[in-house]
Amino acid sequence: MTPHSLRIGIAGITGRMGQGLVCSAREAGFIVTGGTCRQSGTKITGADPLMNNLRLVRNLSDLLADVDVIIDFTNVSTVVSHAETLAEAGVPWVLGTTGLTADDQRAVNAAADHIAVVQAANFSAGVTLVLRLAREMGAVLSGDRYDAEIVEMHHRQKVDAPSGTALAIGEAVAEGRGTSLAAVRVPAREGQCGVRQAGTIGFAALRGGQIVGEHKLIFTSATEQIELGHRAFDRRVFADGAVQAAKWVVFQAPGLYSMENVLGLA
Repeated sequence: MTPHSLRIGIAGITGRMGQGLVCSAREAGFIVTGGTCRQSGTKITGADPLMNNLRLVRNLSDLLADVDVIIDFTNVSTVVSHAETLAEAGVPWVLGTTGLTADDQRAVNAAADHIAVVQAANFSAGVTLVLRLAREMGAVLSGDRYDAEIVEMHHRQKVDAPSGTALAIGEAVAEGRGTSLAAVRVPAREGQCGVRQAGTIGFAALRGGQIVGEHKLIFTSATEQIELGHRAFDRRVFADGAVQAAKWVVFQAPGLYSMENVLGLA
């Protein structure tokens, strides 16, 4: 298989992210064979005629005979079934769904024993670098001296909070500090919440308008403040990164990979 003969299937192809993935894959010269949607036979409309006449199915298994890789940004409720289906079929998986439970993640890990999986909360190169820097900053800026806070803002339609990217940033800081996010995470504060405890990582989630995604990591000590931030202007940045991951993952051995692997940083 040459890179430009890559056949991509898209889970949730009729959604905003799915349509963006179609455009990114087409422009990269890849073949989009079709995708899953809630109702088979739904037509994708758009200015690009290449968006039309794609094969649309309700069940992921009906698509797998015609694809080399699946890109998946669907709802968390599909993760376990998709993991099992793709592992059984031997089809690599690019997974961008966030909000996974511990059971969901175990299913992804189990699938990675049989297929190559690229899993990321955010597929932009910029956020991948932010996560790397957050880990390094967490290691240097100790929790007993520097308070870590993460602020994120997204469009009004986003249903989960904090965002998967915000949590990934928190996990990176915690990892740098030699602990887990579960042990130090503080959710949104309200009311008589008491004084801030040293070593904790706080989160604030804002929603409004059509903001694609903004994230800021703030370290504050008694004498200085350091900020690390990322702002996405177009959802296309996530689609382009996912397509890059799809091109990469089809040549990998079974395992669980990140965008750091895709970009050659790990």
